[in-house]
This record gives sequence, structure tokens and C-alpha cells, in this order.
Amino acid sequence: MIRNLLKRWNESSLVLRIIGGLVVGVILGLTVPQATPISLLGDLFVGALKAVAPLLVLFLVMTALSRHKEGQKSNMSRVIFLYLLGTFVDGCVAVVTSFLFPVTLELTVAEAEAASPGGIGEVLYTLVMNLVVNPVDALMNANYIGILAWAVLLGIAMRKASPGTKKALEELADAISQVVRWIIGCAPFGVLGLVFDSISQLGVESLLSYGRLLLLLVGTMVFVALVVNPLIAFVFLRRNPYPLVLKCLWRSGLTAFFTRSSAANIPVNLKLCEELGLDEDTYAVSIPLGSTINMGGASITISILSLAAANTLGIQVDFPTAVVLCVLSAISACGASGVAGGSLLLVPLACSLFGISNDVAMQVVGVGFIVGVVQDSCETAINSSTDVLYTAVAELSQKREKR
Repeated sequence: MIRNLLKRWNESSLVLRIIGGLVVGVILGLTVPQATPISLLGDLFVGALKAVAPLLVLFLVMTALSRHKEGQKSNMSRVIFLYLLGTFVDGCVAVVTSFLFPVTLELTVAEAEAASPGGIGEVLYTLVMNLVVNPVDALMNANYIGILAWAVLLGIAMRKASPGTKKALEELADAISQVVRWIIGCAPFGVLGLVFDSISQLGVESLLSYGRLLLLLVGTMVFVALVVNPLIAFVFLRRNPYPLVLKCLWRSGLTAFFTRSSAANIPVNLKLCEELGLDEDTYAVSIPLGSTINMGGASITISILSLAAANTLGIQVDFPTAVVLCVLSAISACGASGVAGGSLLLVPLACSLFGISNDVAMQVVGVGFIVGVVQDSCETAINSSTDVLYTAVAELSQKREKR
């Protein structure tokens, strides 16, 4: 009986389960606000994320970099350029929309003192100093900038490691990713606790901030999908890009919206590239690579959520700091986990630019999971569809130049 229930639970849609947790959290928050033990579910969920996130960033980035073979020849330079350009531009668009439509959140954790950086000089100094911290200290204190720096260095250094060592590293990264999947599988209960805590303490009005945040996130992603990406494609192709853009959105983006995993959508993208008549030697590499580093949707999420946290704490973000945030969002997005909600675990990295404590940043991550029912699906659709789009644009533009 119990085994059958667990099986049916695991086979059901995570999106539907999260929606159920959200609805139950609202109902309990309105009917039994005094039942404080329910909020423990949210605390446990956020605590588990705080524990696994540093390890996830370290091993995913390190494994991805160690896979590259020295001297390997490929016609990938233009594809990679488009991946990085798209991710950076998407982060810039997110920063602009955040300035145009600022959003604040109702956070229920105790807000630590968060002083606004004195300027770009202080931001860069903090950034540089965080790069050289002890790696163990970086992991213990969730210093994501230091973790990212060590992951890059160790990943590059391990390119010459034996295949067995690389295999062991890859299996360890997969194991940590599996732990994240287990934790995210508990997201319905975590969302239930977080929503209950918010409703019971702050009332239904607190959900309005989530609605505004979701509208900003989805609106920015729609703008990127229908305006920014076609513009980038037009610059390279010099022709109407919409037939290609819409085909990628329909064939790749639609399935990614429901699978909520760029990695799970790789077979769909490979088939679409074949139908588009692209070079197999290129797309066989670019599609799996894109599921790891082409993370424009993640860049949008990281930028908007970190600026929402800054707005909530009254931190004024100047233009130079916003530029640094665009770069950092693009870099950190490239290390986003391939599992659902993976980009949310990198929000603390961007928040650290503004002196925001890890406790507050992880509460913002919790808010991200509440709106993630829609946000993460849209984010994955953007990420996966542009894997095919940029691969096609790179090849077609190169053929156009040779004519």
C-alpha cells in the first residue's frame, strides 16, 4: 500500500506536486496560522539546499572543465561565442528590466545587516579577495566566488588527469546531482512550509510580491525569446530569423518546458538539428555542451532574483556594479546545474556582490522555488531552444560568408 503510494507519488509531475504544496500551504496559513511546526518543512528544505549547493557548484564546474581534451580540433568557436554572447546579453536585459520594474520581496528570515558597497572599487576588491580564500573555508562559509575560482583552477589542472580519475570525478558529480534531485523531489513539502510561514506571518499580501516577481521573470524571458534572440540571429544571418526561431521554440522549447531539464531534452535537440540539415560533427558536440554552458534563462533568473534581494534590503545598485552583475550572472549561469531549479542555487553567488548574507540569499532561493513552477519551465525552454538556434546560426552564417 505505502510502496504503491510512493511509486505513484514519484511518477507524478513535480510541477503538479509543487502546485499542490503551494495550495495546501496557503490553505493552512489562512486556517491554522498558529501551527508553527509546519514551517519546519520550509526550514528543512532551505537548510538542505544550503548544505548541498557549495558542493554542487564545485564539482559540476570542475567536471565540465576537466572533460575538455587538449589539442582537440573542432569547429566550435562560433557556437561557443554565441552561447556566451547570448548568456551575457540575457543577463544584461534582465538587469535593465529589473531597473525599469523594481521588485521587492517579503522575506521571513531574520535580516542580517547588509551594507551597500561603497562603489565599484569596493565590489572589485571584495571580488578579488574572495577569489583567493582557502577552498575548505570557501565551502564551509558558502563563499561561492571562491568556490567557482577553485573549481575553474582544479578543472583546468585535471585535464591531464588519467581517464580513471576523470571518470571518478564525473561519477562523484553525478552522485551530488542525484542528491540535489532527491532534495528537489521534496520541493512540494518545502514550498508548503515556506508558503505557510509567509502567509501565517505576513498575510495573503505577501503573495503579491511573488506574482510581481514571476511576471517580471516570465516577461523578460518572453522578450528575450521573441526579440533579443531573433535580433542576434539576424545580425549573423542577415535574413528573417523568425521561421528558425519559432521552429526551435516549438520543437525544442515546448518539450523542454515540460521536462524542465536541458539534459533530458538533448535527444530532441539532436533530432531537430538533423532535420535542419546541420553538420553532425558540430551538433553532436554543441548540443550536449549547450546543455551545460548555454544558460541565458539562468542568467535572467540569477540577475532578477539577486536584484530583488538588493531592493528588498534597500541596497542601491549603481551602474558599474550592475555591469559586474551582468558578467558574474553570465559566468555563474554557465555552471548552473542540469537539474530542475539548478540556477536558483547560484543566486547566493550574485547576492554576495551586494554584501547580502547567505541566510537571506537562501530565503530568496526559497522564493524562487515557489515561483519556479512556471519560472523554471520557461527558463529551461529558453536554454534548450537556443542550443539548437545558436548551433544553426553559427553554421548557416559561416556558409553565408563563404558564398
